[in-house]
Amino acid sequence: MNNKRFYKLEEGKMIAGVCGGVAEYFNVDPTIIRVAWALLALGCGTGLILYIICAIVFPRKSEVI
Repeated sequence: MNNKRFYKLEEGKMIAGVCGGVAEYFNVDPTIIRVAWALLALGCGTGLILYIICAIVFPRKSEVI
């Protein structure tokens, strides 16, 4: 069983570390996630709300491991 979890990164974070944690979960470059999140925020406005919710809900990586 794979125990992958979403979390916020503390190293290399830009704002809250959410995009870095999501990128590590999906094993992609964090820049791709940041651009996608920015497009969501600019396109339909839900990206900003979703980011704030994730920043509150996701635990820090040090709390998970």
